[in-house]
Amino acid sequence: MGVAADERRALSALFDELGPDAPTLCEGWTTRDLAAHLVVREHRPDAAPGILVPALAGYTRKVQNRYAARPWASLVEQVRRGPAKFWPTAIGPLDELTNTAEFLVHHEDVRRAQDGWEPRPADATRDAAAWRSVKQAAKLNLRKSPVGVTLRTKDGREAAVKTGPDPVTVVGEPVDLLLFVFGREAVRLGFEGDAAAVGRLQSVNRGL
Repeated sequence: MGVAADERRALSALFDELGPDAPTLCEGWTTRDLAAHLVVREHRPDAAPGILVPALAGYTRKVQNRYAARPWASLVEQVRRGPAKFWPTAIGPLDELTNTAEFLVHHEDVRRAQDGWEPRPADATRDAAAWRSVKQAAKLNLRKSPVGVTLRTKDGREAAVKTGPDPVTVVGEPVDLLLFVFGREAVRLGFEGDAAAVGRLQSVNRGL
């Protein structure tokens, strides 16, 4: 087992607790929509490309809506079980490589959309996985930043992820940095740099 599997279990349990109509940080999506997205991603190779390719998004949306219409308990159980054995990410190392950021971010999408959320206590294994994921994703997700960007954890680890003028350093725990890189605003971070440059970074479209 690994972080991806742990986050899958925790997210599935939170789905059970909150039900299908709870808000998420994914704009326009309830927990039902998010669960359907996760199932499409792992079970429908014909529809999954539309998650990233705008020209195919209409078909993906139709397939996702059909999954979302299923009974809630059945949909959550399909998320919890994960992909079929023939699916590549059913293999543990590939699951960690492919799904750690996906399930960390989406678990927090649900947690942090609820009133009164607080960051989870530090966890060395989860935080190390989040930091690895940040470094892998940031150069792509922050490619549109008009300013230079360095990410720094509170314990001093750094990654320069975007070259450019008026550099900004973003400081926080690894999970918060990961969420920021994936475009979420429900984070607790510090920013070092010129105020105007910080504003430009915060307003840029962060993500794929």
